[in-house]
Amino acid sequence: MTDEPLLRVRGLSKHFPVRLGLRTTGLVRAVDGLDFDVRPGETLGLVGESGCGKTTTGRMLVRLLEPTSGSIEFDGRDITHAGRRELRPLRQELQIIFQDPYASLNPRHTVGRIVAMPLQVNGIKPPGGIKARVQELLELVGLNPEHYNRYPHEFSGGQRQRIGIARALALRPKLIVADEPVSALDVSIQAQVVNLLRDLQRELGLAFVFIAHDLAVVRHFCQRVAVMYLGRIVEIGDRADIYERPQHPYTRALLSAIPDVTQLGPAGRIRLSGDVPTPLDPPSGCRFRTRCWKAQDICATEEPALIPRDGGRQATACHFPEGEPVSTSPEGEAASTSPGGDAASTSPEPAAAGPGVATAGTGRGVAANIEEVSS
Repeated sequence: MTDEPLLRVRGLSKHFPVRLGLRTTGLVRAVDGLDFDVRPGETLGLVGESGCGKTTTGRMLVRLLEPTSGSIEFDGRDITHAGRRELRPLRQELQIIFQDPYASLNPRHTVGRIVAMPLQVNGIKPPGGIKARVQELLELVGLNPEHYNRYPHEFSGGQRQRIGIARALALRPKLIVADEPVSALDVSIQAQVVNLLRDLQRELGLAFVFIAHDLAVVRHFCQRVAVMYLGRIVEIGDRADIYERPQHPYTRALLSAIPDVTQLGPAGRIRLSGDVPTPLDPPSGCRFRTRCWKAQDICATEEPALIPRDGGRQATACHFPEGEPVSTSPEGEAASTSPGGDAASTSPEPAAAGPGVATAGTGRGVAANIEEVSS
């Protein structure tokens, strides 16, 4: 794996205007200043609550959305505001797998036509013909090449997602943005699809930006993890650092929500009080301060920078980062305690961890199923 990034993102933002008639009355700051790199063959996981900006980020990376500000460099080329003609050759190297395997496939087209579409649009004529290439791709993702003339409604959810993966692979891309590719599937099918993506990454040397809610899947599949909250990255680092030594209080709260079948009751759960603030009017300073048990006056006046702490590679945007490691259960799932080591809530009146909080599967969950399917 080379040190030169394949994808370099700096200050990436996307603000959606809120209009009343002809007037703009506000801005939804869906994504607000992201910085990260993805190297060839690497997988970066994006996790966080629903509405934190993960999908918007993914769509900007493949230029389905126009960024408000910031820069996106892919393979040494600035594609931030590239036009359609400039983007066409880049589409061969930068692809996306959509979240919904039911809505992302045209029901009027056969599987063969769906997978062949990228080849036809880009004028590529592979050796042996397009049909042979499509059948090769179907076999690569675990489908029968004879399914070439079938329609999407004849397939299960997992099979449809495999068709979406085959379409993304048709042009032999260097980077794939996988936008929650397994969230609409049941647990056993999730394991099959994740294993497929992992095998394809090893075979083809693909890089991934993997967007997900399920922390167990992210831990299994991603080498690096970025945690998002209200449009910002609050912590980013290697998988082991994030899961075993989280430094941001929000990361710690997410990891404490991972179910552990070896324990009864909510032992070790950090419960966050209050609701997620609106991106229309995010809090001043640190955006997590309204739900954080460590918040001080400085958190309201000064926004913490995303910088490495203690000289490590793990970067955290927090004035008072955590230092206590997270314990690990026998199944390898992270479990956390509150900052003082107690299993108590972080607020006087415990509340749920907020709507749309990232999850970690069920008990042993997907990670266990992945291992079983792998073997």
